[in-house]
Amino acid sequence: MKQTYRGSCHCGAVRFEADAELEQVTFRCNCSFCAKSRAWFAFVPASDVRVLAGEGELVDYQFGKKRLHHFFCRTCGVRPFTRATDPKGVPMFALRVNVLDGVDAHALAALPVRYFDMLHDRADPPEGETRHL
Repeated sequence: MKQTYRGSCHCGAVRFEADAELEQVTFRCNCSFCAKSRAWFAFVPASDVRVLAGEGELVDYQFGKKRLHHFFCRTCGVRPFTRATDPKGVPMFALRVNVLDGVDAHALAALPVRYFDMLHDRADPPEGETRHL
């Protein structure tokens, strides 16, 4: 069932809310960027996300094929979300689960996680160890 979550960067300049079903599945990948930043995402259609404050404080970082827009706060450096388009052409947000405010630690620990082997540009799980991602 969808629930409204609020999230923010560390300094609070960037704030958003999103209607999401975190219990469905969350995602981690092993690409060079996500592995270094220990990214943990929940994909949400852009129509279910509202940036409440700080859009002008966001800086866009892209690499590789430049299909994804990784945003970070210019003040504190926290990355609240990534914007992209799914394979069907639907605008999406990849919300960083760790920036959601007020979510119980036990609820976060119970969320299902799916791993992507994007280091090798494959959507299937990477082989080997994933606990570090």
